[in-house]
Amino acid sequence: MPQARRKTPFSGKAKKQQLQFKKQNKTLLLSTTSGESAQDVVSVNYQPSRGGGGGRDQNRYALKFYRESEAELNMKKENALKALNPVQESELEVDPHDYFPEDLAFPKRPPWDFNMSPAQLDAQEHRYFTEYINALQATDYWKQMSYFELNLETWRQLWRVLEMCDILLLIVDVRFAGMMFPPSLYKHVMDQQKSMILVLNKVDLVPAAAVVAWKKYLMEAYPGLKVVYFTSCPGYNLNGATSDKAGLQVRRRRGRQRMCAEGATKLLEACKELAGTEVDLSSWEKKIKEETDVEFDYDDQAEVGETILQEADTTYYKHEKYKSGVLTIGCVGQPNVGKSSLMNAIMGRKVVSVSKTPGHTKHFQTIFLTPQVRLCDCPGLVFPSLVPRPVQILMGAYPIAQLREPYTTIRYLGERLDLPSLLRIDHPENDDSWSPRDICDGWAKKKGYLTAKAARLDTYRAANSLLRMALDGKICLWLRPPGFTANKESFETADELKYVKWVQQLTSESVQPATSESSEETDTQTDADDSDSSGVEDIAIANKFAALGNDM
Repeated sequence: MPQARRKTPFSGKAKKQQLQFKKQNKTLLLSTTSGESAQDVVSVNYQPSRGGGGGRDQNRYALKFYRESEAELNMKKENALKALNPVQESELEVDPHDYFPEDLAFPKRPPWDFNMSPAQLDAQEHRYFTEYINALQATDYWKQMSYFELNLETWRQLWRVLEMCDILLLIVDVRFAGMMFPPSLYKHVMDQQKSMILVLNKVDLVPAAAVVAWKKYLMEAYPGLKVVYFTSCPGYNLNGATSDKAGLQVRRRRGRQRMCAEGATKLLEACKELAGTEVDLSSWEKKIKEETDVEFDYDDQAEVGETILQEADTTYYKHEKYKSGVLTIGCVGQPNVGKSSLMNAIMGRKVVSVSKTPGHTKHFQTIFLTPQVRLCDCPGLVFPSLVPRPVQILMGAYPIAQLREPYTTIRYLGERLDLPSLLRIDHPENDDSWSPRDICDGWAKKKGYLTAKAARLDTYRAANSLLRMALDGKICLWLRPPGFTANKESFETADELKYVKWVQQLTSESVQPATSESSEETDTQTDADDSDSSGVEDIAIANKFAALGNDM
């Protein structure tokens, strides 16, 4: 067998060149139209070059966001010493229109014609994107805007997916559904006479009543939108309890897992309703039935699908609906929302590699679910919005390891959850008032996080640990749709609850969909009989509500 290629020596000269390249390209200076000082744009997941010279630029699709100024950082660090002010539960209700104003749309592909060469089209798109950014800088939103994608190459991936797909699949984390759903994308898809399915992912992390409330609100606010539930961690793919006595979520994945047939079935039903008789989806239905009880190793190497974008491609794709009897489903969502996990779950095996690092999926690729169903996976991207930056960090849109100031996000968590009780920590100074720094110091003391030189409490490491727990769902903050607090009782008794529990599969008995006459009896018996903390919905909800502010 041929020997593997030996590693190329990395000389001091090469290191110097790498640092120079990093300094020149990692930070791009964009001048503002108002004449203010330039603002840094950084590639937050920049990958150093490994030499060779013949390969593609691996940072071509790197996430790019604006860097905070030193003055902003110093102010936030001072605020970390101020006491927390718990908020009321009603303040956890969010409306997408508050964070995605109508005049704050995402960049769309500029007009074109077939007489344009690829070079001309490329130049036009660069010019359009620069003008788009300059126009945003001139708006009143600029100073309060959140992190959003500044890499044109990533937006081109979205444009290609929007052009190719028959149905757009927008995946959101149900904990932050209102802050992940851009109405401008919905309007664009509807204007193109295409269909849109919203996937409420990770429904195992929140109470079933909240999932039902989000579906009801979104379907009423956006006509024609299909909403389905999904989780890649149904009860049969987990081991042990799903929460501890204090209310912290615990999800231990089994080594060998089964296809998430419940969520895949709901997605299939939605596609059948939209495609009608145009596409034969019987092969997809057969696949779900065949692989329902088949187990696979989640940690196996991914079976990578066909990569479409092999080289620079800025040409236009002329869409033909259901071309050759094939349904094309485009998958779009923010980083860390679970797109790759969803694709693996509905495939029944690992076809896309998964990572907690935002921007892990670098390019758009297509994978055939069946000969009649094609999935197009778009890299995760962040749409322009007014979503608070702490929420973006909790959503996973910004890499926690590269966060320069974590205490503002800890404050956002601490004012909405009773972190001292959840974490079971003591105040480091035996005080009654908690600040973000106090919470981090208390957690560092409990976990034994100490600095290497002075052996002091490693506050920053503790903050990093807490944010990762929030991202993974162990510390579970979930936001509510408008009107949830006032109508909580009606949502907790809705008939739709049985569907959510069926997808979650967190009860000891299988809950059948509403077509079964015994569904309600099964739900009642399951809620009453489950006393072993292996997913008791009522206990989990009680713990979460107890973890809120003083009003709870």
